[in-house]
Amino acid sequence: MSLADYLAKNYLTADAPAKKSKKRKRKGGKHDENGLIIADDDITGWNEKKRADQSDDEAPVIVGSTISSTPSATWKTVGAAAPSTKSQIARDNAAAADAIIAAAADSRTAAEAAEDEAPEMLDTENILKMENGAHAGLQTAAQVAAAMKKRQEEDRAKAADVARETGAIGAGETIYRDASGRIINVAMKRAEARRAAEKAEKDKLEAEKAAKGDVQRLDAEKRKKDLQDAKYMKLSRGIDDVELNDELKEQDRWNDPAAGFVKSKKSGKSRTGRPLYKGAAPPNRYGIRPGHRWDGVDRANGFEGQWFKARNRKGDVAKMEYAWQMDE
Repeated sequence: MSLADYLAKNYLTADAPAKKSKKRKRKGGKHDENGLIIADDDITGWNEKKRADQSDDEAPVIVGSTISSTPSATWKTVGAAAPSTKSQIARDNAAAADAIIAAAADSRTAAEAAEDEAPEMLDTENILKMENGAHAGLQTAAQVAAAMKKRQEEDRAKAADVARETGAIGAGETIYRDASGRIINVAMKRAEARRAAEKAEKDKLEAEKAAKGDVQRLDAEKRKKDLQDAKYMKLSRGIDDVELNDELKEQDRWNDPAAGFVKSKKSGKSRTGRPLYKGAAPPNRYGIRPGHRWDGVDRANGFEGQWFKARNRKGDVAKMEYAWQMDE
């Protein structure tokens, strides 16, 4: 489909078809290939006379030109100058394409230059930080102070969140943290410390009890029992007190003259229930008798004998001093 057919189909009406105008060739005018019109000296009068005689349909149509009234011939351009050849069209298209490419290259170069001159944005989140919140490396005092202040604000915000979750806000209790930042439960720590102190005291008492002998343990139990019985004991104890008399009878005295006439009530066993040695044995400061398996040989280093001698000497000296003072 040609351009004329396309325009007639889409833009012209079918009721009034366009009439073909008959254009007569003007004798005095010539058209140039570049769209120029050559006007002769007598074209003005001739055109006016012809336009009056002809009807509108048969009159020639002149587009985009003004006829000069001057007798001399003039050249005027109608519209844009059309390219003469296909090579000229190709050169124009190539020039336009080169201009577009040059403009794009200039804009790209300008954008790259602006990007190089722009300030560099650093990833401050992934930069190595110290414990106080400041970044590692050479910095100004203001930058270090700002980083430390930001770290403190973050710590306070985290502490407030944790306190809000645990319900510690408003209780007036200080929140303590360990080196890793975890919250320390003060009440739990106090309970653990109290339990540890109680366990240490109990272990100490058990160690002291284990270090004692069976006789000392029995004596301690006997004293404890006597203290419990003292709540029901009379304030005065006389010669009619049976328990006091039995205790006095059971005591051994080295200078008792009637001790040989009294039958010993000892059963030959110790207070712990173990059998004792029957026979003479060297004394000791604790009053402990040897067991029934002793062979009668004293294997000590003589310290017990020296201890008794020193004690007897001290007692003798005290008695002699008292006697001399009384003589004076």
